[in-house]
Amino acid sequence: MNLLILVADFFRIGLFSIGGGLATLPFLFELADNAIGINSAGWLSREMIGNMLATAQSLPGPIGANLSAYVGYEYAGIPGAYIASLSLIIPSIIIIIIVSRTLEAFKGSVVVQNVFSGFRPAAAALLSAAGFGAITLSLWNASAPIWYEYIRWKEGLIFIVLFILILKLKKHPIVYIALAGVLGVVLQL
Repeated sequence: MNLLILVADFFRIGLFSIGGGLATLPFLFELADNAIGINSAGWLSREMIGNMLATAQSLPGPIGANLSAYVGYEYAGIPGAYIASLSLIIPSIIIIIIVSRTLEAFKGSVVVQNVFSGFRPAAAALLSAAGFGAITLSLWNASAPIWYEYIRWKEGLIFIVLFILILKLKKHPIVYIALAGVLGVVLQL
């Protein structure tokens, strides 16, 4: 029964997370916030998703698949990791097959072009919401005992430094991941 709940939750996430792996974050936050589906026992939290996101982004492969495998593993072990990953990508496979078969016949249609034009802002909004959620997870500590500890200053400093370096240097992402790890050790996060 647990694996069926995992299939249902990640199939739904895969079906509606338009825009790629980070677009799965709002759905994972929904699971964490509402204690529904696989999180009916309340084991998944926003803090846990933040840790999962950091791990998933540090590993090779698509972020969405890595996140789903991580959540699935935490929920139901190795079978859960496989089931969650497959359930996440199956909707995309189905949709791509349908779209590729029908797009050729309707590619000149104004309606089809308008539908795809409408998808772009939806994808941008989902990715922006995911990015905002990731920033909030990294820089905000709502469970802090003292009000001035709500903002994670050290993490904020790393964020600003890396953001500027990414814009200026345009190096491979692994450089910034390694630098963030070193800064985490140095700043004792």
